[in-house]
Amino acid sequence: MPTLDNAVVLITGANGGIGTELVTQALARGARKVYATARVPRAWDDERVVPISLDVTDGRSIAEAANTADDVTVLINNAGVVPASWGLLTVTEADLRANMETNFFAPVLIARAFAPILAARRGTAIIDIHSVASWYAFAGAYSASKAALWSATNSLRLELAPEGVHVMGVHMGYVDTAMAAHSDGPKLQPATLVAEVFDALERGDYEVIADQLSREIKSALSAPIESLYPELQAAKPTGAL
Repeated sequence: MPTLDNAVVLITGANGGIGTELVTQALARGARKVYATARVPRAWDDERVVPISLDVTDGRSIAEAANTADDVTVLINNAGVVPASWGLLTVTEADLRANMETNFFAPVLIARAFAPILAARRGTAIIDIHSVASWYAFAGAYSASKAALWSATNSLRLELAPEGVHVMGVHMGYVDTAMAAHSDGPKLQPATLVAEVFDALERGDYEVIADQLSREIKSALSAPIESLYPELQAAKPTGAL
């Protein structure tokens, strides 16, 4: 069973609101070392934190991180970006590709790089931070990238289970961080989210559905598509079957 006690944790996007909370709570739960990665890592006031420079979109940088952090037992793919324009018809091709590079290709390639390290130890895990956008296409390009990551997490779970590596996905709506500053609606506090994530990891859960919005959207996936997207009803041409 995965545990944070005496764990060695690597967190991508550690400088952000969720990332900082992941570092803090991992240490509070007994992690003996946390690799806090970012393109430009910051200083941490704790000798157990090892800052590492990591560009998650660069294969050489990923390989260097895996070579440095060859004792990792818990890998957390937290880094993510939101494109300037979310709509698939309006986002630039460059932004569309960059969004997929960070939100989909990066966590998959990082998982590939660290899989042998994790498989060589007992009680290891990968945590992928998704979003309710994995299931709900309100955010165009961002939703598409998170849906792709959700599918990849499911596949990685099946591939790594025989190697003894536990793979968990996390779904949530808006979290009170800089990325969600544009939203005036309800927001989950980073500390609340991370506590739920780590509780679920130590229970051996495969999935975290962290808020009511995510629970409602997931439960609606088996209903007719018009139930999830009622605006489609109004868009139907008169007389359409």
